[in-house]
Amino acid sequence: MEKLTGREVEKEILSSALLSDEPELIAVYGRRRVGKTFLIRQVFKANLICEFSGVHHASVNEQLRNFRDQLAANSNFKVFLAVPENWSDAFRMLIQFATPLLKKQKVVLFFDEFPWLSSAKSGFMSAFEYFWNSWATKQTNLIVTICGSAASWMIQKVVNNKGGLHNRITRRIRLLPFTLKETAAYLKSRSIILDQYQILQLYMAFGGIPHYLKEIKKGESAAQSIDRVCFTKDGILQNEFDNLYYSLFDTAEKHILIIRALASKSSGLTRKEIISVCSLPSGGTTTKVIEELIESGFVSIYIPFEKNVRDSIYKLSDEYSRFYLKYIENSRSTGQGTWLKLSVSQSWKSWSGNAFEGICLKHSKEIKSALGISGVYAEESAWRYIGNASSKGAQINLLLDRQDFCISICEMKFSNAAFPIDKAYATDLKTKLDVFREFTKTKKILFLTMVTTFGIKDNINKTGLVQNEVTLADLFTS
Repeated sequence: MEKLTGREVEKEILSSALLSDEPELIAVYGRRRVGKTFLIRQVFKANLICEFSGVHHASVNEQLRNFRDQLAANSNFKVFLAVPENWSDAFRMLIQFATPLLKKQKVVLFFDEFPWLSSAKSGFMSAFEYFWNSWATKQTNLIVTICGSAASWMIQKVVNNKGGLHNRITRRIRLLPFTLKETAAYLKSRSIILDQYQILQLYMAFGGIPHYLKEIKKGESAAQSIDRVCFTKDGILQNEFDNLYYSLFDTAEKHILIIRALASKSSGLTRKEIISVCSLPSGGTTTKVIEELIESGFVSIYIPFEKNVRDSIYKLSDEYSRFYLKYIENSRSTGQGTWLKLSVSQSWKSWSGNAFEGICLKHSKEIKSALGISGVYAEESAWRYIGNASSKGAQINLLLDRQDFCISICEMKFSNAAFPIDKAYATDLKTKLDVFREFTKTKKILFLTMVTTFGIKDNINKTGLVQNEVTLADLFTS
């Protein structure tokens, strides 16, 4: 059986619930394929007495029949159980099943894809609330775990519930994709040995999604794996894009519009720009769609330096979506060898720089650690000045505004060797620092920090300009 890799914080949260002397209601949410179900099964396997999963767009009768079948399978009833007429009856059956087991040990009830159970007029949510408040809260040996890929729904309807579940969640976990370090550990656990540069290339296409990474085979290079998984007729990621969004959002068209817009603008878009580019209404509906994408982990929000949340910049943070829209969707050729050709093209060299930058933004914790400022309070932000006829524009995608009266200006560059700073680029960097200081009026010390794959090549342009270096190896630490 496959072992659980990483997830140390999440394992600790779930394991501590097993030691609790109070009833526990745990909410676990995160994007599709990120490993929520596997995490829960692995940690709770010795105590899990019943697992039930909702089915996307299934009728109430179908869900109830599935519930009956699962309960019968777990209870080993010899007499065939009747299908409950409604969810209130279903929970009464569950109570009858669980009560004798609770007298013997700590038990776990697991409701997977919870949002799919609570369809309109199903009566599921009110029945679950009554089940928890009237019975479950009295069972000190009980852990109820609810899980969902529709992260925004889980936040709104469960974690921030204003009705019967208000303040009832005892623990919550937002499960994120693997970091680079966790990805390396996961591949190693499957006897796949690749160096950090190869793993980075996989991460650019797959992200840290365990279900995607599971497709990688021993003895293949990163390019071979991407070629097979994304460009051959049986590759699971060739047609994953639409399935991914339509399984999470009932009206996914607007979500996909925003994803496409952000994929075409690596520097990100403001809310006003998203509305303009996508021709969306400016009201609460668009706000909700953006929030759903953020909570589900597809989009990240960055507040510009010395600005407030109204000036936020939104960026695409899902590696697979970025890769799909650039290379898979409109690829003129498919089949074996497609990616081996595309990966040496000029467009890939440009695109990989943006992809690497996005990965660096996700690993800001590791960047801080490499800079030796883990213990220093630092606010992460972005900054851009559009410029005009009399002044040049400038953009900084990551700056660390530190409490020690310094600001680390992070510049991220991808290359397959030590990166050389030529005269023209050195001039651009100096201009960027000057423009930032002029228009922000900051009195803090500015440290130019280069984040690269293999470091900066020593030359005259580097000397006196680059104050700190962070390499790909640093991003694999924690």
